[in-house]
Amino acid sequence: MVLPLMPKATAVWLVENTALSFEQIADFTGMHELEVQAIADGEVAIGIVGVNPIASGQLTQAELEKAEGDQTVKLKLNKTDIPLPKARSKGARYTPVSKRQDRPDAIAWLLKHHPELTDAQISRLIGTTKPTILSVRDRSHWNAANIKPQNPVTLGLCTEPELEKMVIIAQRRVSNAAKAAAREAARREREAKAAEAAANAPPAPAETPAEAPAEPNAPVESSSSDNGGHTPA
Repeated sequence: MVLPLMPKATAVWLVENTALSFEQIADFTGMHELEVQAIADGEVAIGIVGVNPIASGQLTQAELEKAEGDQTVKLKLNKTDIPLPKARSKGARYTPVSKRQDRPDAIAWLLKHHPELTDAQISRLIGTTKPTILSVRDRSHWNAANIKPQNPVTLGLCTEPELEKMVIIAQRRVSNAAKAAAREAARREREAKAAEAAANAPPAPAETPAEAPAEPNAPVESSSSDNGGHTPA
């Protein structure tokens, strides 16, 4: 079965921009109908940029309108000369010489649509270097005036599963960083409140020093007790 170049991204675009049924979209993209429904519900394919199959020549506007008017009509994929990217084996990615001139366009697209990707991820994804990414980002690239953002999948520089995997990893990293920052902010807030409460607390009453015990009365000497009260002669 021949499928669109980017099945999941195509399904995202069709869900968002057409009145096709889930069954029609599933049939065209080779996906399960429930997965298409999950895309519509926002449960899967989060962060994936939709791809217009008409713009890429994989579907005609007339064919789309015909299918929208009759849900029994199945979409037919047009043959295009777009190169099909191949999944790479482990190791450094090799980019054919004929495709290397397309890498700045792919970098520009990734920076625009997936800013959460790190330079290292972009490098692994399309086989480029960090200095090239930096030059595209700050527009110091020697061909900056002619760079036009283009999806690296349609350029044949990577596959849709590879791009989707990188995006998921990047989004997970960003989410974890945000959660860690929220926890740190909450901790600092608790410490600030505790310090403020301690500063505003009324002073503790001063302790009253215990009185010294009174000394026992010294015995009174009496000379009369020894002689019966008489004065000696």
